[in-house]
Amino acid sequence: MMVIFQNKIIYMPSVPPFSRSEKVNDYARQCQPAVWNEHDVRAADGTLLKLLEGSITNAPDTKPEEHVVVLYFQGNASSLPPRLPYLSRILKAAMAGQSPKKQYTIVALSYRGYWKSQGSPSQAGIELDAEAALNWVLTRYDPDRTKVVVWGQSIGAGAATVGLANLSRTDKDGLQRISGLLLETPFVDLKAMLVALYPQKFLPYRYLTPFLRSTWDSKTSLHTIGKVNPDLRTLILEAGDDEIVPAGQGAILENACKEEGMNVDRKTVSGALHTDVVAKGQGRNHIVKLLESV
Repeated sequence: MMVIFQNKIIYMPSVPPFSRSEKVNDYARQCQPAVWNEHDVRAADGTLLKLLEGSITNAPDTKPEEHVVVLYFQGNASSLPPRLPYLSRILKAAMAGQSPKKQYTIVALSYRGYWKSQGSPSQAGIELDAEAALNWVLTRYDPDRTKVVVWGQSIGAGAATVGLANLSRTDKDGLQRISGLLLETPFVDLKAMLVALYPQKFLPYRYLTPFLRSTWDSKTSLHTIGKVNPDLRTLILEAGDDEIVPAGQGAILENACKEEGMNVDRKTVSGALHTDVVAKGQGRNHIVKLLESV
């Protein structure tokens, strides 16, 4: 039964209840002065997806000369609207004290089957969603003044790394336009997660790995990415009290980056649970420093 219904276990767009009926306007006040706009994009198989684009408008008499655009891939549960206040805090912190000539934007992808996006989630489908979102960002913004950072949280870190690895095979120039990669509470792959969480050989879970349809292999993907864009500035952000991802996963990914000569840093947010990193001031500071550095 676990093999048959594995996608229902891995992907939880309706947890907590009514997640798919959340509204952006319900969080607008908490996001101020950031404003979020909805956009539609189609994946290669025709699935209609929803993107949210958030930014803080500069003074009307200033024209930004430098633009940092962040493409955000969420975790495996809930929807985008409840995340917007936390993402807005990143925008506000990044804009604070910055020159009016610099602007920040976050584009957040709602995977298929999540929130207002059509379809049902699976790794094969979400890979197409990531491809569509990357293409949307790379074609929407001026390449001469835009730096692109890709940010994935938890399973979204897998979507980010696999998405960029796929991009390396279809559009190497596109991958080389990516300036930063942020992996928040990442894991090596789902097989490693099963073995780490259930090391006891008498339990059945570790023996299910050959039957996984979703693997989200970040380690292999980082090796692929590094061979094309070794200058990619990468931050691995761990939760100090992560109750989901076992300790040591981030260090393995850091070593994979170092093996490819990538510019990688790994930070741990003290006292943070798996979904608390952005809520902690320390976590926000690490993220903002990465955005400023690109």
